[in-house]
Amino acid sequence: MRTIVISDIHGCYDEFNTMLEKVRYRPAEDQLLLLGDYVDRGMKSKDVVDQVIKLHEQAGAVVLKGNHDDMMLKALLEENARYQYHWLSNGGSQTLLSYCSEVITGDIMEPEVFQAAKTYILEHYRHHLDFLQSLPLYHEGEKHIFVHAGTNPAYADWKEQPGDDFMWIRDAFYNHPTGLGKTVVFGHTPTFHLHHTGEVWFSPHGDKIGIDGACAYGHRLLCLEIGNDDEYKTYAVPNAANEWPEDSPLEMESTEP
Repeated sequence: MRTIVISDIHGCYDEFNTMLEKVRYRPAEDQLLLLGDYVDRGMKSKDVVDQVIKLHEQAGAVVLKGNHDDMMLKALLEENARYQYHWLSNGGSQTLLSYCSEVITGDIMEPEVFQAAKTYILEHYRHHLDFLQSLPLYHEGEKHIFVHAGTNPAYADWKEQPGDDFMWIRDAFYNHPTGLGKTVVFGHTPTFHLHHTGEVWFSPHGDKIGIDGACAYGHRLLCLEIGNDDEYKTYAVPNAANEWPEDSPLEMESTEP
């Protein structure tokens, strides 16, 4: 059984399907792991979430929660203007358009427009929110740990770290050895920030593999294949629409709304 790992789809529905075709994904024979961030910035978040639910329910895909999925949940399920602004300013507006463009008739940043969109999603897509809310924060295999953002080396037991670390951690994770004895496969931090290229990043210590290719910024969707012999293969699919300039800066979200 191959393990196929993809992260940070961010509404790039077409690229995601192209990737599944490129790796010749076979649900009956392969294990698919998705490391979070299905929504925001790209233009087809609703379609991505729809498909991810089907892959989980019908093909046994392992689906983890990312920080953008969590931001969406907080903005739509809690009455907190800071959560709403934080999400909308980090790609949430594209997600709202993908869900309810027919009911958005003004500036989505305006409270009454946002509330109308929120009400529509709660009425028609509550099952999407319930699914995202149910997702685990990590998946552990015999030789690998799969997580959206990383593990915190300050904790003797990485499973006891705060939930936000699983979805948000950056420097404290990738700039220090994990000491875990297993390779951590993660997304969240674009590989451009790790080694100045859009390729999959293999850490010098051999304890981490980064697979966020910043597809929603006009770059590429990346995939890591782990074979039965633990050999790695990597794949890349370019952003088809190139919605963002190739040299656009990659925003690093703040954890605080």
